[in-house]
Amino acid sequence: MDKMKYVEKVSPGDIWRSCLGAFLGIAGLALVDPGIPNGQDAWVLISAFGASAVLVFGNRRHSFAQPRSLIGGHLLSALAGVASFKMFQGYPWLAAGIGTAAALAIMQVTNTLHPPGGGTALFAVIGPDRIHDLGFLYIIAPVGFGALFLLVVALAVNNIASSRRYPEFWFHRE
Repeated sequence: MDKMKYVEKVSPGDIWRSCLGAFLGIAGLALVDPGIPNGQDAWVLISAFGASAVLVFGNRRHSFAQPRSLIGGHLLSALAGVASFKMFQGYPWLAAGIGTAAALAIMQVTNTLHPPGGGTALFAVIGPDRIHDLGFLYIIAPVGFGALFLLVVALAVNNIASSRRYPEFWFHRE
């Protein structure tokens, strides 16, 4: 029992700031998404961004939540997903597996591991036709735009209190 690690207790203030950041990040993306106000499919807001919000606001000190991982992980995963879809379009089960596995490998090799990136790669394969029609532009929008938007909100919200600091590092742990 002595060797068991316990999750650090989060203060009410940190919970409030984390929830505020997640709300502002996701609601902000939804507000600029042309599909959501019209009751249509989202164009900018992809589900992987919800998982990113949990990391960058709720676990901001983890290496997965740092800017290099947030931006690099999403962009490289989008590239892997789109390439996999284009190469194995007739075999969606194969494209989904290869795209997600390739995204994982690329993130590990480039030290940009961001678990929501797996969802970004998978969505490039199993998403609706409007995502497939974007082709490699999927990397720029919605993925690049959304990841940058979350980063800007994270920089603002995570640095409101002097006791919080984000990022812990930009490119590598010091």
